[in-house]
Amino acid sequence: MTPTLNSIISRLHVKQLRLLIALGEHGSLLGAAKQLALTQPGASKALHEIETTFGTPLFVRTNRGLEPNAAGHCVLRYARLIHTDLAHLREEIVGIMRGAGGRVSVGVIMGAVPLLTDAITAVMEEQPEMSVEIVEDTSATLLSLIDAGRLDLAICRTSVSQTPYLYDSVFVQDETLAVIANTAHPLARRRRLSLGDLARDRWIVYRANMPMRVLLEREFHDAGLRFPAHLLETTSAFATLSLLQKNATLVALVSVDVARFCTEHGVACTLPLKLSSQSEAYELVTRRDAPLSPGARMLMGAIVGAGARQRRFTE
Repeated sequence: MTPTLNSIISRLHVKQLRLLIALGEHGSLLGAAKQLALTQPGASKALHEIETTFGTPLFVRTNRGLEPNAAGHCVLRYARLIHTDLAHLREEIVGIMRGAGGRVSVGVIMGAVPLLTDAITAVMEEQPEMSVEIVEDTSATLLSLIDAGRLDLAICRTSVSQTPYLYDSVFVQDETLAVIANTAHPLARRRRLSLGDLARDRWIVYRANMPMRVLLEREFHDAGLRFPAHLLETTSAFATLSLLQKNATLVALVSVDVARFCTEHGVACTLPLKLSSQSEAYELVTRRDAPLSPGARMLMGAIVGAGARQRRFTE
């Protein structure tokens, strides 16, 4: 029978997590014991206590030493996560005690990456000791990470959530979309394009039901065109640019900010196609009523400021 959560919490200790991580690294009790300055019998006893806590063996003894079984791999993964979270906790406390620095975890959807990097650059100039973790993914995934406490804030959209009331959100800026391609794309030098000109091209898009994908599908429908069947789906800006670099016939739908970055650095060109649909705005999202560190509040202010500057630039 699997022990209850309360039982695990009351019996599991941080030192035991260190032993698990060491066992995963060394694959032997002797190696783990040496790393943690324990005797081998002491390490063996501690491992027995850990396995009793979880109610199942975690390692298999082989000729090569100790190898984690399926449950062992699971426990090791969470042991490392807890160890990392404790390191981040210490880093934030040090920042609070110094009145500067600290650590912030921020999520971002692909189109808002240039906006976020502008904000982080401004913050780092003011607080050079601050550490920032950036997670790029879809709005749905970023909101789930906020729910789990893995992110302090995110630039995304709450419209994809069935429970948007769980979040506080602030408008950052409207998103305008553009189509980009390899600079050697056959239509790169055209002055004007219609969606029909690109109907037979292979598109790089977000997966189904994501706001940007829905918008593109609507554009094809309104133009009386069949939506392309053979797509390349990704949420990664790097994967998108890498694919464009490798194939001069691909096209991708991105935010104007991403398109501008690509054009300025010569990694892609913006095709002269004007879309009629308006994309959803970016929101700066936090968990409702969740306390925010000074570093998180500082980054939030920088993001709102970067959004305001971008709006003035485009007006």
